[in-house]
Amino acid sequence: MTDALELDALWEDFHRVVNMTSAELAAWLRVQYADEETEPLPEHPGSPTGQHVLSILQKRRMDLTEDDLRVMRDVVDTVTSQVDLENEPEAEDTELRHRLMTIGHDPLKASP
Repeated sequence: MTDALELDALWEDFHRVVNMTSAELAAWLRVQYADEETEPLPEHPGSPTGQHVLSILQKRRMDLTEDDLRVMRDVVDTVTSQVDLENEPEAEDTELRHRLMTIGHDPLKASP
């Protein structure tokens, strides 16, 4: 298991890069995957990673599993490698934006 300082840093990083609320992410996943060919389970729309991020957003820090921590690290790495979090986002790359939104990061949304 991850030590307390590492867990605190991961929790902060995850919540910094995942800038969509659980309601926003759930709505996006429903919209993004709302057709017969892309929606295998209508009650759980979206990619497995998107669903996992959604479940993490609904958990307390003390309830995280090792699998949650792995997904959190992957999401932080993915977002930070593809987006410059310090500068203004590019509105032109819709495909990148939509891909990142499936894991809870909207590049056009202002960070808190």
